[in-house]
Amino acid sequence: MTARRRSRAGSPAPGVEEIDGLDELADALLSLRTKDEYRRFLRDLCTIAELEALAHRWRIVMLLDQDLPYLEVAQLVPTSTATVTRVAHWLHHGTGGYSTALDRTRPQRGSKSVR
Repeated sequence: MTARRRSRAGSPAPGVEEIDGLDELADALLSLRTKDEYRRFLRDLCTIAELEALAHRWRIVMLLDQDLPYLEVAQLVPTSTATVTRVAHWLHHGTGGYSTALDRTRPQRGSKSVR
């Protein structure tokens, strides 16, 4: 499967690679209503290893949002500092998806403390 930057006029997500089926996947996610539905869909869609990788990345984002040092984040997740660095790059220079999710979930998580 190849990915390329969207360049068509009226593209719904500027800066997001055009991946065949991604819009339909987004539609499927938008159709879900509860956390249980999301969990079941994700479990059917992904392998355990893929789910763990996704959950680790999200945890890294939340810890980076606490301004923790990369080494401490890597120890808490646990993962490599290279992975923390890659996630931090997308957090700060990506398409804004992480920031949107952080902003919308922060009230659920209370303060910025994730530990």
